[in-house]
Amino acid sequence: DEKYKLELISELESDNVSIYRQGNFIDLCKGPHLISAGKIKAFKLLQVAGAYWRGDEKNPMLQRIYGISFPDQKELDDYLNRMEEAKKRDHRKLGRELDLFDIYDEVGGGLVIWHPKGALIRRLIEDFWVKNHYRDGYELLYTPHIAKLDLWKTSGHTNFYSEYMYSPMKIDEEEYELKPMNCPFHILAYKSRRRSYRELPIRWAELGTVYRYERSGVLHGLLRVRGFTQDDAHIFCKLEQLEEEILRLLDFCLFFLEAFGFKEYQRYLATRPKKYIGDINTWDKATEALRQALLKRNLPFKIDEGGGAFYGPKIDIKIKDLLGREHQCTTLQFDFNLPERFNLQYVAADGTFQRPIMIHRALLGSLERFFGLLIEHYAGAFPLWLSPVQITLLPITDNQHTYAENIRKELTGRELRVKIDNRNEKVNLKIREAELEKIPYMFILGKKEEANNTISVRKHGEGDLGEFRLEDILVKIIQEIDTKK
Repeated sequence: DEKYKLELISELESDNVSIYRQGNFIDLCKGPHLISAGKIKAFKLLQVAGAYWRGDEKNPMLQRIYGISFPDQKELDDYLNRMEEAKKRDHRKLGRELDLFDIYDEVGGGLVIWHPKGALIRRLIEDFWVKNHYRDGYELLYTPHIAKLDLWKTSGHTNFYSEYMYSPMKIDEEEYELKPMNCPFHILAYKSRRRSYRELPIRWAELGTVYRYERSGVLHGLLRVRGFTQDDAHIFCKLEQLEEEILRLLDFCLFFLEAFGFKEYQRYLATRPKKYIGDINTWDKATEALRQALLKRNLPFKIDEGGGAFYGPKIDIKIKDLLGREHQCTTLQFDFNLPERFNLQYVAADGTFQRPIMIHRALLGSLERFFGLLIEHYAGAFPLWLSPVQITLLPITDNQHTYAENIRKELTGRELRVKIDNRNEKVNLKIREAELEKIPYMFILGKKEEANNTISVRKHGEGDLGEFRLEDILVKIIQEIDTKK
């Protein structure tokens, strides 16, 4: 009478079916999940939800039961505590509470509207990104949001990536496509003129917005969207420059992640898969360059055997947030495919034409996803340098409004982000609401402070710091901003 399992069995290509028995329970399953069910010492049912059979709303609704088990109660309790903390840190919840962003039905799933506070944080991230890319020898590009369909045919995206691409649109009787990636545009810029070995390496970067079709069931706040801005870069170099470039990239990546407060990582070296393109000798040299770079920087890593793309090996860096969860951000990816497809060349020292190596590189992944991770990592209490409002001034009575305005002018003159709460409310209410907004510093201004030309300072999550002269607390605040603590 198990009609759903019989349906699955009838569709199997093989005549072999795996049935597994655990005590009196018999199921269509490869099994076993555990050496012994006796290993289960603690379990908890987490959730009950409806689900259409095979994800099709035309099919019957089934009941899906979620549960978790552990070998002891402490591990279960620790897990449940982490899940509770994760709920508190959910970027979708905090994004609305802190008025950072939203996704509206009128616009469409996976398409983000950045509200002023969120947009300000995004601008701070972008400014930091741009400044440090110029400092590290990159040049920046801007590219269109659409291109002729033929470009995506040349790049191979229509063959290998079509399920994530939107339907073409007709313009002047030609078909155009929303871009899922920035790579072909950077390649065309490289091909705009003949390149010499003396120019290499070329480092080009872009904050390029791309569009990818994701099924509605997998969309998840900022972490899985349909339109996002990728912090993209492409390096064109010679084979003998690979190791030096990877060392430089690793240093650059870790500098960025640490600047945003991430300290723990897991690194993976993904090697040649069974199906690949390119010369095996080039593959081996490229993979060894990645390995040597990791070893020279004393960065522990795991081998992802066969996990490279068909067009090249790569290093993936997964960050760990404060809950110990891993998130994919940084990728350093060799590409032997696109230089071949677009016939990229440079003139070598001996006058011959050679094929450059192309490295795809993303540091943060996408700004949307990275911002979602930042919200959850900090539980919305951003470090001072990223906070949309850094200081709120809380005059106790109307008599201190002029004093508060003079301090505001002084602070904004120092390029600090300040607001005054001039509401006719008790100061304790103002403090409580500033805490909920997660504003890093509160300056309380009363009759005593005005008379002494001082301020009483509170810090989010820490409470009262005492009474300060403005110049003295500014030294501490500016140092905190500069060191990004």
